Amino acid sequence: MTIDVTTPVRKWPLGHKLLFRFGCIYILLFTSPWAWLSEIPILNLIGKYYGLAEEWLVNQANAHIFHIKDVLVPLNGSGDTSYGYAQLCFFLLAAVVGALIWSVFDKRKNYDVAYYGLMVLVRYFVAIMAFSYGIIKLFGLQMVFPSMSALATPLGDFLPMRLSWYFIGYSTPYQFFSGAVEVLAGTLLLFRRTSTLGAFVAASVFLNVMVLNFCYDIPVKLFSAHLFIFSNVLLLSDAKRLLNFFIYNKATQPAPQVALPEKWMRTTQIVLKIAFVILFIGMPLYGSYQRAFGPGDSGAAKKLTTGFFSVDQFQGNVADSLRWKDVVFEPNTSGSILTADTLFRQRYRRGYFSYSFDSLAHTIAFKKFPSDSTALFTLGYVMPDTNHVVLRGKIRNDSVMIALTRQKRHFQLAERQFHWLSEANR
Repeated sequence: MTIDVTTPVRKWPLGHKLLFRFGCIYILLFTSPWAWLSEIPILNLIGKYYGLAEEWLVNQANAHIFHIKDVLVPLNGSGDTSYGYAQLCFFLLAAVVGALIWSVFDKRKNYDVAYYGLMVLVRYFVAIMAFSYGIIKLFGLQMVFPSMSALATPLGDFLPMRLSWYFIGYSTPYQFFSGAVEVLAGTLLLFRRTSTLGAFVAASVFLNVMVLNFCYDIPVKLFSAHLFIFSNVLLLSDAKRLLNFFIYNKATQPAPQVALPEKWMRTTQIVLKIAFVILFIGMPLYGSYQRAFGPGDSGAAKKLTTGFFSVDQFQGNVADSLRWKDVVFEPNTSGSILTADTLFRQRYRRGYFSYSFDSLAHTIAFKKFPSDSTALFTLGYVMPDTNHVVLRGKIRNDSVMIALTRQKRHFQLAERQFHWLSEANR
């Protein structure tokens, strides 16, 4: 069954038209399709200036209407910041006002074609997100295996989000499986014949993601909830057919489709789908492959050592709470220290650092972040053998001497154990 784009099919009830107008405006604001090509020169200017305008409007609406917070915290690693909630309120308000204004001036009888187009937009948006998250999971790049510093951190010191991150990152096959299901959902959504099945898979996947985010306080609650809702919006367009098939045991008809009448329209559709596959599947696949298997950073090989070191001596005029208890040097130029010293990045009761060292001058420069151009402090080092490191220098203008000894620290979690036969709970 097809819908002729030139002939109205039926008259919509007023409630349906109001709901469509509200949903159309809200979905367009949330998905921002004009910003999808932000990586392409010139076209990225559209997304850039739209983003600046949206940010100004959200801040003005918050200052005069919502009052969520005096100064909004921008979206960062968290999507649930005060700006995120102000943005949500702004979208809802704009959709309500826009729908009312639209209703005053638009007297058409139905939105069959527009609704079909909107569902295509939602379908491709959900597919983009499914590919985006799924592809990086295929290569084990979203959740990482616990680092040595993480393994040296007591379980009770982790926040729920980090616990969930390491739970998934611990098992590469499990992460691959979860990514493969997301990629499957995205692939099914690309084709009209399989879009309903794709919406089922996407709804299941994003329900799990949403519940995980809410139950483990992962700050992507708003976004994951939208992905779950949008997946169900796609299913709602087939609600009657699905109820007939699954619940009422009745015959159902094929879903109505929009037939593009002109050849150039059909050609354009094919070209756009090919471009979509290249931009949102091909390029992310290539980028993730390069990150996972491509040549690493050559500077990462220039490390001092690797392993878990106990602090045998810590000499210096330093408060007890700031003294180092143990030090971890990761396989790259980073590490952590069991200390409360806020010179370092404090996470889960450990101070994290990055470093660079000069093998000729025998010095190691400790930095808070890898990108920092200025070191927190620089210490001289001596390695009598591979299991001992002695650091000397000044921290906060206080002279210190720190003697480290490598420990054969055994972490059972790092073994990646698997047993077909288990005689008892382990």
